[in-house]
Amino acid sequence: MAAADSVAIFAEGTFEEQIQELVNYIVRNRSEEERTTFIRPFQDVLKTEPGKKPLEEDDDRRRKIFSMVVVEVKSLGEGSEKEIEGFFNLIYAHLFSLYSTNATETTQFVGTLIETITSAASEQTSIKYRLLSNLFNALPRKSPLRLTVYTALLDLATVNEDLAALQLTRVDTERWLQDWEISSEEKSTFLKTLADAYEKSGDLLTTSYDYSLAYVRSLPPGGPSTESAAVEIIATALRLPFVFDFDPLFKIDAVVAAKNHELYSLLHIFLNDGLSEFRQWEDSHPGILQKYQLESTQLVRKIRLLTLASLGFKNIGQDLPYVKVAEALQVEPSEVEKWVIDVIRAGLLSGKLSQTSQSLHIIRSTARTFEREQWEALEKRLVAWKAGLAGVLDVVAAARKQGGSSAGYVGGQAQAAA
Repeated sequence: MAAADSVAIFAEGTFEEQIQELVNYIVRNRSEEERTTFIRPFQDVLKTEPGKKPLEEDDDRRRKIFSMVVVEVKSLGEGSEKEIEGFFNLIYAHLFSLYSTNATETTQFVGTLIETITSAASEQTSIKYRLLSNLFNALPRKSPLRLTVYTALLDLATVNEDLAALQLTRVDTERWLQDWEISSEEKSTFLKTLADAYEKSGDLLTTSYDYSLAYVRSLPPGGPSTESAAVEIIATALRLPFVFDFDPLFKIDAVVAAKNHELYSLLHIFLNDGLSEFRQWEDSHPGILQKYQLESTQLVRKIRLLTLASLGFKNIGQDLPYVKVAEALQVEPSEVEKWVIDVIRAGLLSGKLSQTSQSLHIIRSTARTFEREQWEALEKRLVAWKAGLAGVLDVVAAARKQGGSSAGYVGGQAQAAA
């Protein structure tokens, strides 16, 4: 959707002609008698009595006439999709030329139009998307009504299990929340609505989790729903099989404020510790995993993969014996290869298995957190890499020097022979 403000573009004709066009569309498939009865009040109000201001100069009368039209828009009409879109675009153009976007009437008319569009027959879904999108784009960039319209679009896409049709990106969302003149509470509610919508889709859980993080970040510390939202995002992060990066959670004020909650200590284990610490926590907190719909077997898998990733990070460029890996994971050496394949699939580590030497060569690995210890480890590797590179350069320089001396010697011998 375009981010820039829209400009109302009217079809050719006077205000009177355009109103007649709208009215004729509404009654196009009614009987002759019904059409005559319906049109007569509009004909009467469109007439300008002698001595009165011309219609084009009388804003109040034009607003009255326009409101009469909108009241009668109770469906999408009987036209083709092109005609329906043209009809509503003309409605939008008059609405935003006659009323300011902050006017109470504008809010009421937008609400009425949204209700008319979204309640249309299900087979008209494609045109519903276009009508709501056009309404969204017709509104000024900063208008809070954009939130209302896009929420309707989101509800429509959710009901039809078609969120991909919106082509929404995080960049769009962040820009809108900066632009829209809405309260911080409304921003938080919108982010929660997005998270819930993507969660319902089932196959877009990664997107849902990202919006859930943004939602919890947006909450004020100490708010009535802040702690419950923080606990829920902790449980969600632990529950989702693809979430292994827990460090961002510890940078959210709402999560840190929940440090006395039982799940916070569990989250801390997943950031820093291993399987033994998890087992101890589980034994001392009976029933808590079930309370938050967490499965012990899934958490054990996660903590083992994270432990292996941490072990790999400390040994990048080295060979890890299967025995050492098995000891860290608390598994039999015969199971090591299965766990290595699993951690590679999770994107936490890259390496090469050697059945001959019963070892894992670490190429790359992910750190669970990047604090002083990780920076120091990185510094040591960079120093070693620099020293190794310096050694290579010395060898190359020596080889070049030796090659130059040999060339000179051969050249001298050839000259002497000549």
